[in-house]
Amino acid sequence: MKTEGRRQQFERKAGNLGRIHPTEISLFEVLTMAVEALWSNRLRTSLTMLGVIIGIASVIMVTSVGQGVQKATEQQIQALGTNVMLVLAGAARYGGISQGAGSAGTLTWEDAQAIAKQVPAATGVTAYLQRSGQVVYGDRNVSTFILGVDLSYPDVKEIHPQEGQFFSQDDLDKAEPVVVLGSKVRNDLFPSGQPAVGSTVRVQSGRYTVIGVMESKGSVGGQDQDDRVYIPLTNMSRRIVGNNAINGTAINGLWLKAKDQIDLEAAQFQVTNLLRIRHNIYPPEPDDFRISNQIDIINAFSSVVGLFTVLIGAIAGISLIVGGIGIANIMLVSVVERTREIGIRKAVGATNRAILSQFLAEAVLVSLAGGALGIIIGISLTFAIANVFKFPFVLSVWSAVAGLVLAITVGLIAGVIPARNAARLDPIAALRSD
Repeated sequence: MKTEGRRQQFERKAGNLGRIHPTEISLFEVLTMAVEALWSNRLRTSLTMLGVIIGIASVIMVTSVGQGVQKATEQQIQALGTNVMLVLAGAARYGGISQGAGSAGTLTWEDAQAIAKQVPAATGVTAYLQRSGQVVYGDRNVSTFILGVDLSYPDVKEIHPQEGQFFSQDDLDKAEPVVVLGSKVRNDLFPSGQPAVGSTVRVQSGRYTVIGVMESKGSVGGQDQDDRVYIPLTNMSRRIVGNNAINGTAINGLWLKAKDQIDLEAAQFQVTNLLRIRHNIYPPEPDDFRISNQIDIINAFSSVVGLFTVLIGAIAGISLIVGGIGIANIMLVSVVERTREIGIRKAVGATNRAILSQFLAEAVLVSLAGGALGIIIGISLTFAIANVFKFPFVLSVWSAVAGLVLAITVGLIAGVIPARNAARLDPIAALRSD
């Protein structure tokens, strides 16, 4: 009678009255029993799922945010033109320490003019000379970049004045003290609503007339394209830098614009040969200049961001392993707590396979539910971060799918040992347990 009462109690708990034999139990019934067992210990089940939830959410968030940042940067770089190439002067060395590309006077304005005339792949060339300095208006003072450029700069770099105008050929020939402000510098120097064009500002120690304000371009690669001012290259060379090359006007570098991205390779080959001839460089002597293009910058940045995203994603994935350990631990505890139930099931005809199936189902359901919640939370966090920091929302589908598959795999692996322990219990010993 006592055994019969236990059997009836178990059958009611399992929801399978009169159908205990494993060959008669369907997958639906196994899952139903697993859900009931997990629901009866909701707090413990929730805590067990937490590790999986955190792991999946972290993987999705890190990979999606990384891809969003990468896409935003690529868009910014492409906005400057993927058909543009940068040629930098060589690096000066002081005390054996390199001062960085562009610091030596190995390129001249005359080199840029020769490239514009003799390189067929080039549709535009602009030289520049850059220094950091102070720009002052009234009681306002900003530290910014001062660029001495020629007339081709707006077309090659695809940035034009939104107020006023760019300087003219006459301004360049006479080295006139005129300046075009970047939009950030204009906002920092002038109160809202006050016109900047026509005002006089102090650039370093000289007085310059503001003739224009550039359109906003934003930041690219950590450099704010709006935090700079533009003056004629001749004025920059004579009045601010004051160091000309022996055979011309020294520059830090030049930008070359090709017809399209395909022509960049030809342009790079032609520029390299022309500059080596002009600078009397013969093999095996190294170049005294350096060439890079926007595609190289995009590829290099994408590679760095990709590696960083994978690294952080792998670290976040460790929490999935921790979650799997938690599942295994809780399932082992569950086996001990439900020893009598297991004994009753085996006493009324349940086989080892049936017991194994139920406990594996419970482990997989925990990991699957945790994975689903983790995906929802990860996507929600990514969307919120993208809106706050203003970069494209990119859903990493592969990380969501891989995370869910990994969660199920973790559940299966974590549930194997507890399930086997449960299936191997001696029914007589199990019935005698407290």
